[in-house]
Amino acid sequence: MIFCIADSFPKALAKLPAQEQKAVKTTVFDLQMDPAHPGLQFHRIDNSKDENFWSVRVSRDVRLIVHKTEDSFLICYVDHHNAAYAWAERRRIETHPKTGAAQIVEVRERVQEIFVQRAVEAVPVPAPARPALPPLFARYSDDELLVYGVPQDWLADVRTATEDSIFDLVAHLPGEAAEALLDLAVGEKPEMPAIISPDVANPFEHPDAQRRFRLMEDVDELKSALDFPWDQWAVFLHPSQRQVVGQKFSGPARVSGSAGTGKTVVAIHRAANILKNDPQARLLLTTFSLPLANALEGKLRLLTGVEKGVIPRVTVLPFRGVSSELFTLAFGHHPRAASDDQVRGALKTAAAELGVTTFTPRFLASEWLNVVDAWQVADATAYQDVPRLGRKNRLGVKQRETLWPVFERARALLAAQGLLTWPMIFGQVTRHFSARAEKPFSHTIVDEAQDLGVPELRMLAAITPAGSDTLFFAGDLGQRIFQEPFSWKALGVDIRGRSKTLKVNYRTSHQIRQAADRLLPKVVQDVDGVEQDRRGTVSIFNGPEPEVRTFPSAAAEEQGIADWIKTLVADGVAPAEIGLFVRSNGELSRARAAVKAAGHVQLELSERLEEPQGRIAIGTMHLAKGLEYKAIAVMACDDDILPLQERVETVADESELDEVYETERHLFYVACTRARDHLLVSGVDPASEFFSDLSQRRPPKAA
Repeated sequence: MIFCIADSFPKALAKLPAQEQKAVKTTVFDLQMDPAHPGLQFHRIDNSKDENFWSVRVSRDVRLIVHKTEDSFLICYVDHHNAAYAWAERRRIETHPKTGAAQIVEVRERVQEIFVQRAVEAVPVPAPARPALPPLFARYSDDELLVYGVPQDWLADVRTATEDSIFDLVAHLPGEAAEALLDLAVGEKPEMPAIISPDVANPFEHPDAQRRFRLMEDVDELKSALDFPWDQWAVFLHPSQRQVVGQKFSGPARVSGSAGTGKTVVAIHRAANILKNDPQARLLLTTFSLPLANALEGKLRLLTGVEKGVIPRVTVLPFRGVSSELFTLAFGHHPRAASDDQVRGALKTAAAELGVTTFTPRFLASEWLNVVDAWQVADATAYQDVPRLGRKNRLGVKQRETLWPVFERARALLAAQGLLTWPMIFGQVTRHFSARAEKPFSHTIVDEAQDLGVPELRMLAAITPAGSDTLFFAGDLGQRIFQEPFSWKALGVDIRGRSKTLKVNYRTSHQIRQAADRLLPKVVQDVDGVEQDRRGTVSIFNGPEPEVRTFPSAAAEEQGIADWIKTLVADGVAPAEIGLFVRSNGELSRARAAVKAAGHVQLELSERLEEPQGRIAIGTMHLAKGLEYKAIAVMACDDDILPLQERVETVADESELDEVYETERHLFYVACTRARDHLLVSGVDPASEFFSDLSQRRPPKAA
């Protein structure tokens, strides 16, 4: 007999108090061990249209909703008695007649109200009648709509849906139908769901069914699902995610997609699959920062917690952590990394000693960082040939001959102090392991891969063997905030033909995603010509429009943000589900003042992740990456703060100025897309020039 957990069950379970959750888990475990156990009290849901829905008594008032047939036993829902029965009475489980996927379908006549009623303020003069909006799907036949997974008894509602009602409608439909309709509504051609005859396949094993039903194959798998607070990402994958997780690639591969599409989910599941299927695998899971690496490790443990011997075979570290550990392994001592100030000091001293005054300290630092040190240029000949991609200061032979002794002397000054820059550390690790057939890792998976630099990518290629499925990257070109673009192919990492783009946004509402997407081009292309097409991405839920506001002073903004926080909390948003982000440390005091004025306590984000414990998170935009909150305020976005004036003033050439504006825009995009339901963007008038892109209308000024 098939034993499944539906995605509606863990969502409902998470809402119950801890003691009730414990009792529910015990009951579910007993059900799998023996569904016919005489101590389990089953009661048929008489008012349900589906005669296979039953309730199971958990406690005096808690009821577990199960769906059982001769072939299947599904754990569907849990709640207190009346709410649990009401859920079952409004639903049925069936196999879709076209696609063959098992679906949880809301009973059309039991849905009390499809469309959300919005309160409108009374006006003294009647507003002119709004022209009726045309139906979006009237031209599609029943057969066409059924192919996309629309349940038969919802066809009439789909035909009459308009731009105003589409999101209220899709909330009642199975995921594959909702996504297809949203694609059609914006003029995109949806991906066709798989069509598998139930005569030849189990409807619960259909790719679309697996996004809402998890087959529990043994007691250990069920125990893992019940012991851990599994989020949806850990149990139910979208078909497009599942495809990439299990796909075999002939060489390096990358999954991309805009913020919220589940790239990290794919990376973690792919890592778990490799560890489970290959007992000899030695896997590296890496990203650019320690907090994100810690988060990745926690999620990987969640997926592999019951698998003995898995965790000892995986290393989870940020890029620099990997290089530091491998450097120590290779050379027997820890590297001493030079600080930015020490590097600038060495360059300044070298230029003074050699009497080189025709180049500014700003240019020397930029050329060192982006060319000489990044590419680990070894000598004057190599400096003449090194690519200077995108840099508009075209240095001639004589200029490079003048500059090279400065860089060579600066390197010697650092060496005399026993210091190495991080690119030097990466470079030494790269050279050491490039010469060895035996690599420290059999597989490497990289999250936030858009922030890889030249030395990091070279190292990852050197410490991982060449071959199928050994190197896998997950990233979004639109979220690149740290590194200048460069050619991966030139470094031997060619992902052309092995790049997949995810299109379904799970984290961010349609309104927030739509606004944030205006900050970036519709199609983003890397240096090797690999495109990431942002068009056709759909969010699976609706929400309020983002607010874009300007204030006459910082004090007025702080009070405005405080009032916004108070309103959210009064509406049921927990303080721990609210985040405030600013451009840099200099603006954190404004975020602190807003939280204090709202009567709450802040949690200041740092490199070390902490439990929120009822506190409102505040931090810089760089620390927002990888996080999410129900409500986000991106504040203190004044004209001289975003883009950051300090960065604009330190550019060495025109191309660097373009790069600064591009990465500042990406950073703003990252901060905005951390919001799930509510987004407020604010600044002191005149606010950031990016506001005009984010909002289609002029932002209102606050009093």
